[in-house]
Amino acid sequence: MTEKIKLALALLLVAAGLGAFYLLAEHAMVLRVLAVLVGIGAAVAIMLTTSMGQAAFAFSREALAEARKVVWPTRKETIQTTAAVFALVVVMGIFLWIVDAALLWGVQFLMGRS
Repeated sequence: MTEKIKLALALLLVAAGLGAFYLLAEHAMVLRVLAVLVGIGAAVAIMLTTSMGQAAFAFSREALAEARKVVWPTRKETIQTTAAVFALVVVMGIFLWIVDAALLWGVQFLMGRS
C-alpha cells in the first residue's frame, strides 16, 4: 500500500512541476524549467525508495553496461552502408515507377483510351 502511495506522490510531483511551468508563464524561462526539473527530481527521489523504482534504476544501469559492450561501426562502414541503402532506394524507386507506368498503360488500354 505504501508503494502505491509513493508512486502516486511521485506522479503528483511531476504534475506539480508541469503545472508550475505554466503558472509561471510571465517569469523567466530558467525559473519555469527549474520548477519542472525540481518536480521531476523529487519524483525520482521518491521513486527510488520503492521496489519498482529500484528495479527500474537497476535495469537502466544494466542497459548502460550492455550499450558499452556494443561494437559501433566505423565511419567507413557507416558510409558504405548508407550508400548501399541509398542505391537500393533509387533502384526500387525506378522499378516501382516502371511498374506503375506499365499498369497505367494497361488500364488505359483495357478502357480503350490508348
